Amino acid sequence: MDLLVQTSKQLSRWLRHRPDAIGLSLDKQGWADVDELLAKAALADVILSRDELLSIVVHNDKQRFTLSPDGKRIRAAQGHSIPVDVAAPVKKPPPVLYHGTVAKFIDSIRRQGLIPGTRRDVHLSATRETAEVVGGRRGAPVIISIETHPLARDGFEFRQAENGVWLISHVPAKYLCIPV
Repeated sequence: MDLLVQTSKQLSRWLRHRPDAIGLSLDKQGWADVDELLAKAALADVILSRDELLSIVVHNDKQRFTLSPDGKRIRAAQGHSIPVDVAAPVKKPPPVLYHGTVAKFIDSIRRQGLIPGTRRDVHLSATRETAEVVGGRRGAPVIISIETHPLARDGFEFRQAENGVWLISHVPAKYLCIPV
């Protein structure tokens, strides 16, 4: 695996789930000081220059990270399992969103709907192609379609992360179009 890809995965772990693993401080919005991150990463034997960090932020295929406008802070765009508020704005979603998964989860999804599991939100994709990539990380993808208007009509709010991922607290099974 490419070293920057491997480092990107480690950064995701620290900025989304385990900042405590390296003693990193995140504020309430999930921001970490870049200098602190680089120093704490080095203590954990992940040597990373500021330029390499910038390259990871810019070239990450899923745009997982956001730098503050002044470049002094970094955070994960979404996907946190720890309590942070990335202030993803409530938005009107497109008519259909998608969720990629694998067959072994379908029975549970039929019973429970889409739940965030260890994350704070359910992640939905704007395109079928993106959902196929997401679902394909664990095997043959199964793509679930979600018609958004009935959810919005029933009071569910959609938010959109900085990287384009759509976020919702959960999606009850009755709103899902699951292939047979």
